[in-house]
Amino acid sequence: MKVTRFDAAEAYFPAGHVDMRCYRLQGRDDAVEPAMLLNLCHFLPGGSTGSAASPAEKLYLVLEGELTVSSGGREELLGPWDSCRIAPGEARLIENRSHRPASILLVMTNADAAPKGPSD
Repeated sequence: MKVTRFDAAEAYFPAGHVDMRCYRLQGRDDAVEPAMLLNLCHFLPGGSTGSAASPAEKLYLVLEGELTVSSGGREELLGPWDSCRIAPGEARLIENRSHRPASILLVMTNADAAPKGPSD
């Protein structure tokens, strides 16, 4: 079992993200790379992720506030307890268009720990 106390969670600032702060709750600090990562992200008003794709599958759960998620020409406004899935390789943009802070819980696969195929 690995416990992370929130006050000890590492803050990080992903490239291309604006006016937000993320905290690693689980993953990327263990000797063995876990298959899943758990993060908490706070978006200030006007904050965004930038539009990008990654090899990781991502699950977002809005905890507080409202966030607009755009992907593949589709746009959805998510509020508390709404969730969405972004497939590996799918570009997404998350924006806080409101005047209030918003928070999401992010669960994602750890692309660095993905099993290697026979050709890798």
